[in-house]
Amino acid sequence: MFETISIVVDGRGVATLTLERAEKHNAMSAQMLEELTAAAVQLGADDAVRVVVLAAAGKTFCAGGDLGWMRAQMGMDAPTRAAEAGKLATMLGALNRLPKPLIGRLHGNAFGGGVGMASVCDVAVGVDTLKMALTETRLGIIPATIGPYVIARMGEGRARRVFMSGRVFDAVEAVELGLLARAVPQAELDAAVEREVAPYLACAPGAVAAAKKLAQDLGGAATEEAVKMSIAALAERWETEEAAEGIAAFFEKRPAGWVVKTR
Repeated sequence: MFETISIVVDGRGVATLTLERAEKHNAMSAQMLEELTAAAVQLGADDAVRVVVLAAAGKTFCAGGDLGWMRAQMGMDAPTRAAEAGKLATMLGALNRLPKPLIGRLHGNAFGGGVGMASVCDVAVGVDTLKMALTETRLGIIPATIGPYVIARMGEGRARRVFMSGRVFDAVEAVELGLLARAVPQAELDAAVEREVAPYLACAPGAVAAAKKLAQDLGGAATEEAVKMSIAALAERWETEEAAEGIAAFFEKRPAGWVVKTR
């Protein structure tokens, strides 16, 4: 059924949802976004599923948006571009609303949209060697459609430490920022994920779903208005000369025009 992701459910009702574009560092294509959205709906409706673990194949958890897909957007008109941006927002919203616990298993780096995916997990556990970054501004665009979820996870004050600079940060800082619940050595990752999974198997599934929704409602979950605003902001940003220059520079393997050399 799926080509860019896979789903395996064990005998306990623990589903592992795996990103399967290892050769592309699990960069999110339009197809992957659509398949992840469908998977979230499918898993949410399956009464046999008690917990979902979000994982990835290959070396990287998620490198963000597929740059070929992003480059193609440069030739689209504004309404079409906004619709493409909406696919990422729809996917994140579907995972965020999943009425099952969503446990992130970050075995490798997460950039851009990969940070967004970590942000919609109820708990994310990562290896202590991973790196993360919101790299969009290096390309002349902004972390817009992931923004409502990143801000909800980190809070504005902590988010502003990394939201605009594009700088790479390590697992220790990711824990400080609230993106990861904990960082552990690679050999301990599966055990750490299992410690998050196991308690839910003793809880009433309906109560867990209701408690998750209540937490989101009380905590100020991303609103429909905020999501629409983020899509519009990204679509507007795509119209700028900076966006065109940033994407072109990436594919031409050269520094963008605004880059200043530092010591």
